[in-house]
Amino acid sequence: MTAMEFLPVLFMIAGVVLVAGVTLFVSSLLRPSNPYPAKNMPYECGMDAAGEAAAGRFRVPFFILAILLVVFDVEAMFLFPWAVVLKEIGLVGYIEMIVFILLLLVGFAYAWLKGALEWEA
Repeated sequence: MTAMEFLPVLFMIAGVVLVAGVTLFVSSLLRPSNPYPAKNMPYECGMDAAGEAAAGRFRVPFFILAILLVVFDVEAMFLFPWAVVLKEIGLVGYIEMIVFILLLLVGFAYAWLKGALEWEA
């Protein structure tokens, strides 16, 4: 493969970067800039923020649970292509996927034992 074969890809990347940059620049020139304290306050669901969220503190278990869900979504994403080519990769590929799943299960068990999945603290 030569560098010339990648030229269309580089043009596409340059075009995307150029369009994004021009769009951000033009919008920064055209948008109104009128910051004031009431405008910069946190606002959600039509009500002013109250409680822990008003001070900018969020509960950590929510984020830990979200990260764990992303990890298991990535695992599912890797399982589909593996299942499609299982006959071609043979026993070695099967063992590698079993090791991958076991490592994820060890991480899940660790998170469970540490109480990361407990919503009420």
